Amino acid sequence: MEKAKISIILPTINERRNLEKLIPMLLNLNLNLEIVVVDDGSTDGTIELVRDFMKKNHNIKLVLRPRKMGLGSAYIDGFKVSNGDFIITMDADLSHDPKYIPELLKKANISKADIVLGSRYVREGKIIGWKIHRKIISKTANMVAKFVLGLKVNDVTTGYRLYCREAFEKIVSQIKAKGYEFQVESLYLAKILGLKIVEYPIVFIDRVAGKSKLKIADIFSFLKTVLKLRISR
Repeated sequence: MEKAKISIILPTINERRNLEKLIPMLLNLNLNLEIVVVDDGSTDGTIELVRDFMKKNHNIKLVLRPRKMGLGSAYIDGFKVSNGDFIITMDADLSHDPKYIPELLKKANISKADIVLGSRYVREGKIIGWKIHRKIISKTANMVAKFVLGLKVNDVTTGYRLYCREAFEKIVSQIKAKGYEFQVESLYLAKILGLKIVEYPIVFIDRVAGKSKLKIADIFSFLKTVLKLRISR
C-alpha cells in the first residue's frame, strides 16, 4: 500500500542559512513528501539554493512572490500547487523540528483528526530560547483567542500544523485572513465546520540564524481579527 503523500509548505524570506539544513532533514525522513517553498522576495540566495535542490530532487517546488504578502496567503499559494493528502505548515527557521512530522501524521491517523496542532502549551510541550516578554505576548494572545472565540485548544498561535487536505481546502474556501491572523481564523473556521482538532506536544526552539518576521503590527492584526470574528458570528 502506497504511503500517503505529505505536502510541506515553507514560507520564506531570507532563510538560506536555515534551509541549507532544513531541506536535507526533511528529505531524510522516511516519508512520501513534497516540499513547497513560498518565497517573498528573498535577497540572500534563498531562491538560488532552492533551485539547486530542485535540480537534484523533483519533489521540491518553488513559488515566487515579489514581496512580503502575508503568512496566510503564503500557505494558500503553496496549497494551490501542492498535491499531498496531508498539508504540513511549519516555519523555515529550524524552530520546528522535522522529527515531529511522523508523529503528527500518526496522531492524525489514530485519532481520525482533521487537524493536528504541534502544541507548545500541552504537557511535555515547551519553548526554548524566548525572552519572558515574548512568552507573555504569546500566552496572552492564546488566552484571549480561546476565551473570546471559545476554542478548545491550548496553542491557538502555533504554526506547526498538519491538515487533512479536504479540511484545509474547506478552510481556505472561506478564510479572509492573509497574514499571521490566519492561525486563529483557520481554527475558528474549523470549529464552525465541525472539524476535529487535536494537539501533539512539541519543543519549540527559537531561531538561531536570521531575524523573526513577526512584527508588533501582526500582533495587533491578530487581536483585531479575534474581535471581528466574535462580532461577525
